[in-house]
Amino acid sequence: MIVPELGLILTIFLGGVLLLYLMGVPVAVAMGVTSVLIMVSPFGRGLNYELIASQLLFGVNSFTILAVPFYLLLGRLMNRIGLTERIFRFATALVGQFRGGIAYVNIVASMIFSGMSGLAVADAAGLGRVEYKAMRDEGYDKDISLGVTGSSAVIGPIIPPSVVMIIYGILAEESIGDLFIAGIVPGVLIGLLLMAFVMLMVVHRGYEGGDAFTTEEAVESFKAALLPLLTPVLIIGGILSGWFTATEAGAIAVIYVIAMGFYYGELDLHGLYLETRDSMVETFALMFIVGVAALYGLIALQLQLPIFIAEALTGLTSDPTMILLLLVLVLLVVGTFLETMAAITILVPILLPVLTIAGIDTLHFGIVMVLTLMLGLLTPPLGVILFVLEKVTDAKIEEIVRAVIPFYVPILLVILLIVFFPSIALFLPTL
Repeated sequence: MIVPELGLILTIFLGGVLLLYLMGVPVAVAMGVTSVLIMVSPFGRGLNYELIASQLLFGVNSFTILAVPFYLLLGRLMNRIGLTERIFRFATALVGQFRGGIAYVNIVASMIFSGMSGLAVADAAGLGRVEYKAMRDEGYDKDISLGVTGSSAVIGPIIPPSVVMIIYGILAEESIGDLFIAGIVPGVLIGLLLMAFVMLMVVHRGYEGGDAFTTEEAVESFKAALLPLLTPVLIIGGILSGWFTATEAGAIAVIYVIAMGFYYGELDLHGLYLETRDSMVETFALMFIVGVAALYGLIALQLQLPIFIAEALTGLTSDPTMILLLLVLVLLVVGTFLETMAAITILVPILLPVLTIAGIDTLHFGIVMVLTLMLGLLTPPLGVILFVLEKVTDAKIEEIVRAVIPFYVPILLVILLIVFFPSIALFLPTL
């Protein structure tokens, strides 16, 4: 393939998708239109309706993909029955007494909630309003309140369950259970480094601690939060023990949360119907994306684009770690203008053969990819969390962007640690 032809193909294949996406066309439609354009172009093999139909069908025909509707419904139900206040009260009882305690509460509450929702946006929308208001009421400046609230939300898709990891696992044909387990240590590590970063800020600004620790409040708040806290234990413990798969864990967790909602009196049949209906709509949208991504990936293979990309990267270096760093740089740029799910569905089918050629473990790369793209949720111009915070707080988008920028540092540090020391993420799945 000569270079001018290659440049034209890349322009059509990647540029076409990005142009349509930035024009407001849904990512699945953008990938589908681009795939058809390539088929009918001089570089394609002709329009093949049977190929399109088979990829759309078999791209979503797997047991693993059943996990998606369960975890989407789980996240919606957790928000519906108002568990955020219970979780926040318990986190306050644990760490609220320390200097800068309410900021630590913000992070700890997000870590707990991430074991239930699986979505960063759910964390920002569900806990964000409560966390931000609590910090402002305690006299914290607007910038640190926004920065902690926004940065802690990215832990959501890293600590299992994670809808983003499910989609990656489906496209990369990687074990969802292994991805879930591999995300535990990196997610906790981000939380700890964020707390260390916050500690430096609160000491520098002279913030004081909250109310003194009392055993009575800790016990009472734990009792109120006990049932919600058992949700991640049920999911992660069940997978680790081998009692059930990640998909079955999602189904069991949904049943448990429904029972909990009725027990608390915060869920009725009408509410359950509404959340089930909305999660079905979200599931259909995601399944359509996955099916079209399978077609898009096949077209990329026919054009030999992954081989070219692999040759270009290995031409720069043969070290898998350095190639992974180059891919991180690409993902950091992509994350600034592509939503996480769109970036994964577009890039995974293209990069998967590259990983095989370069000798990069797909499980390791999955954790690195999710971590890196989570940073994109905090970066302008299309950082989703930035816009969620604008809705749930009294801050303008410019203030939010300035506030979260310093908090890139601990997240980037974790990404680099995972790149250079894969065992941080991989030692649990290998046990």
